[in-house]
Amino acid sequence: MPSKFKKLFIFHPLKLLVCLPLLITLIYPNESNKVRAGIEFQWNNDSDYRRLRWYQRDNLRRARNTIYFFLRPSDRKTGLLKITMKVPDKFKSSVNEKKISVCQVRIGGFENRTKCLKDLPADIEINEDKTSIDIFPLSPIPSSRESYAVVFKVINPNKTGLYQFHSFGQASGKIPVSNYLGSWTIMID
Repeated sequence: MPSKFKKLFIFHPLKLLVCLPLLITLIYPNESNKVRAGIEFQWNNDSDYRRLRWYQRDNLRRARNTIYFFLRPSDRKTGLLKITMKVPDKFKSSVNEKKISVCQVRIGGFENRTKCLKDLPADIEINEDKTSIDIFPLSPIPSSRESYAVVFKVINPNKTGLYQFHSFGQASGKIPVSNYLGSWTIMID
């Protein structure tokens, strides 16, 4: 051992106590405190893109998952007679009419969990290749202050990645026209 190194730690034990925690963290990094970046990619970067909020219980591949696709009051300008969801082609999952529902929802946060408050009866149709879902609520979804959600209970796909769901709503009124509501981008790890 060089003499300067001996002098540093033998004659100054206080310096050893200060440097020891730093050396331990460099040698044994703590892997459990990983920081997840909150980055969202969007494919369509024009001004017509609208990002909608969503929540999922589990984002691991092949896990049982409950996904809430929120329709907040700011997302709906009028009542909705029909909601059409475009499912990504690569989203190979167990999408089934029986496991899709529409409900009035309380969006969770710091103090509360996301929870369905009242189920809305709806007819649900899925096309043959499972890329489009049409939801017809028996009574129109009102343009009130409550938030609503389309709830999927699925098994996540085997492939990881970002999946973008697009939504279109047919407004109630004199002329029922379908328009773009927004898009949800979910991530599977």
